[in-house]
Amino acid sequence: MSTLSSPVNLDAVIIGAGFSGMYQLLSLRDKLGLSARVLEAAGGVGGTWYWNRYPGARCDSESHSYSYYFSKELLQEWNWTERYPQQPEIMRYLNHVADRFDLRRDIQLDTRVKSAHYEAKHNRWHVTTEAGEIFHCTYLITAVGCLSSANVPKIAGLNDFGGDWYHTGQWPHEGVDFSGKRVGVVGTGSTGIQAIPVIAAQSKHLTVFQRTANYSIPARNAPLTDEFKQYAKSHTDDIRHIMNSNTNAHPFYITDRSVFDVSDEERKQIMETAWKKGGLEFRAAFRDTLIDEKANKIVADFIRGKISEIVKNPATAKLLGDIDHPFAAKRPPVDSQYFETYNLDHVELVNIRETPIEKITATGIKTKNQDYPLDIIVFATGFDAMTGSLLKIDIQGRNGLALKEAWYAGPRNYLGLQVPGFPNMFTVTGPGSPSVLCNMPPAIEHHVDWITHCIKDMREKGVQTIEAQEKAADDWVLEVNHAANSTLLPSATHSWYLGANVPGKPRVFMPYAGGFAKYQKIVSDATSNGYVGFTLS
Repeated sequence: MSTLSSPVNLDAVIIGAGFSGMYQLLSLRDKLGLSARVLEAAGGVGGTWYWNRYPGARCDSESHSYSYYFSKELLQEWNWTERYPQQPEIMRYLNHVADRFDLRRDIQLDTRVKSAHYEAKHNRWHVTTEAGEIFHCTYLITAVGCLSSANVPKIAGLNDFGGDWYHTGQWPHEGVDFSGKRVGVVGTGSTGIQAIPVIAAQSKHLTVFQRTANYSIPARNAPLTDEFKQYAKSHTDDIRHIMNSNTNAHPFYITDRSVFDVSDEERKQIMETAWKKGGLEFRAAFRDTLIDEKANKIVADFIRGKISEIVKNPATAKLLGDIDHPFAAKRPPVDSQYFETYNLDHVELVNIRETPIEKITATGIKTKNQDYPLDIIVFATGFDAMTGSLLKIDIQGRNGLALKEAWYAGPRNYLGLQVPGFPNMFTVTGPGSPSVLCNMPPAIEHHVDWITHCIKDMREKGVQTIEAQEKAADDWVLEVNHAANSTLLPSATHSWYLGANVPGKPRVFMPYAGGFAKYQKIVSDATSNGYVGFTLS
């Protein structure tokens, strides 16, 4: 601990104790022998999984791939129980990692970073917490997560509501009792789709307020068999190779088959088989789903057909299937009985695109044409994704340049790793990297390994600073835009990939859509050619 008069001097400060921050700590401390401290706002490790403990919270990556692969011993000793792990199991895993590698002694919990200012004279970062503690460090590494800043909508009258309201990204650790309650859920994105079936099973009445209808693929979740557990443990190298050599870092390849390479009958059978298997692998049935509008429409119509088959009320089915964007232009949710939930008599769906929410009253939600009495409101309205958590911190680089100023028109960096004007500051899975378009743990490991290797190189060669070049950042932003525009991704104009869910946020496509394998090669080539695009001094 420090005081205002006694700063702590460290080699590195890491902000955030999720997947990224914990592995970064281990890498710098145990591999390089550096002094490092993780500063974490929460009361425990886990990052996004510490906060996101809403009903039904579950990973959409398969458990055997949603794991660290840096340690073969860890892979052998940990046993996942389900195909898609729930939040409590992921938390048990991350706490196990923290204990197994003795990370807690260098993790400072309940510590929210207020500011981080670069001092050129001393070539150090001056980091201040909200409690007034001060840390000086050579390297500042932000591991704040892409989905960790809750987006609470600014709806008139919220403070007047007489019941309780919650955001899925800020869920109380003691849980919420919905029994006998009239509940309203606002939002039908991934978190809403996960939470709605669970809340429906517990509540007296559930009203779902839908602005944007969404595709969803059945998870077909189930306990892992002993046979599969053994397969995963005996094929770790093969699984890791697949994840690192494909576009999305998942343990499967997207087929090289076009939608139009097969007959109508064969195409339908392929989609039926993929639907029965469930999960994100449905997206991998055809290579051109996300690049060809006609191909996408065929797949999208198949899913709409499934919605109509599942949902008994034709009007409700039509509203759920009235989807205004291509399939997979937003990350497809993976669900457990989501569409089936609308067959329950106590569940109703409200179209707030047609009849918007006007205000929240003391007794519930008022739309343009109706009052809905509620005891509890749940906002499943997502996050200020990718940039929100960073911009909440007062980060200032060279000559007092504020990150908010540098990113006033949207995030601008190089390879998702560094921002011009911010020496020795690294961003793990920052905007401009594949991050949220991927299975996150492999993307995280790649970034952490690169940052660790970079710092090792610097110290061995006597290099004091590394900083992304202005032109390199400009060129990379163009490349990120080009990669996105080569797909159908930008056509989902209300996607959080574009920041469209946050009023006033610049509409810029943030992640790199060129694929994880291609991205790794770009980074590797830049590094092996003398850190092209970076200035070392």
